Amino acid sequence: MNINFASTSQIGARESNQDETGAVLGKHSACFMVCDGVAGTEGGEMAAQLARDTLLAEFREEHPITPDETGRWIHLAEEAILGAQKVNPHLKRMSTTLAALFIDRDDQRAWWTHAGDSRVYHFRRGFIHAVTRDHSLAQQMRDAGYENTGINSNLLYNALGAEGTQPVSNSEALPLEDGDAFLVCTDGFWCSLTPQEMEQALRMVNSPQEWLALMQKAINRSEKKDNLSAVAVWVGSPQDTTLFQSMTDSARFLPPRD
Repeated sequence: MNINFASTSQIGARESNQDETGAVLGKHSACFMVCDGVAGTEGGEMAAQLARDTLLAEFREEHPITPDETGRWIHLAEEAILGAQKVNPHLKRMSTTLAALFIDRDDQRAWWTHAGDSRVYHFRRGFIHAVTRDHSLAQQMRDAGYENTGINSNLLYNALGAEGTQPVSNSEALPLEDGDAFLVCTDGFWCSLTPQEMEQALRMVNSPQEWLALMQKAINRSEKKDNLSAVAVWVGSPQDTTLFQSMTDSARFLPPRD
């Protein structure tokens, strides 16, 4: 099973970048993740780094993985954050979002885990097939059928290391198809793009690097406020089934006319 990936992490309009990305592509398995230190409390950058480093330290490139095993890694990542909180009282409220994609290359299946408002998008045949649901007040209100206009989308009820943290959300293991694509990203990345724009960008490119670059061009035309990070993952050859251009739908990705 051929897998290609690309990643990006930018500071946006912030004074520092509290995002972390991670990727390991092994012979039998693969792992791709983003972590976004929760703003407003000291130590968000450290929490994100601890979560990423702990997960990557557990990963063995030449060994198969299972959902139970990756679940234990997530627990270890949170324990590392909680342990650091106890050592330094100034960091007692530090926390981070997490979105992590795991792939078993031997059995050709994938699953993902997330906490907070970092997301995993799964694209199949050029269209969004699944996406994680944010652990946020805005998402809760939307799910309950209430108007959430004006609600601060950064109000989270779950993050690694946060007080009263709830269990992370885990997907079922999904059989992969040739041409599947994934986008693992922080809120600073996805909030500037509609799902339709993500799909359209996917249909206009030949590689995950080009996909990220094209979406970045669209983001650059919006008002960037937050850090923005993403990992794009391609299984097989998505471009074989998705590569085409619609001039109407692709307008945001094309340079303006004189």
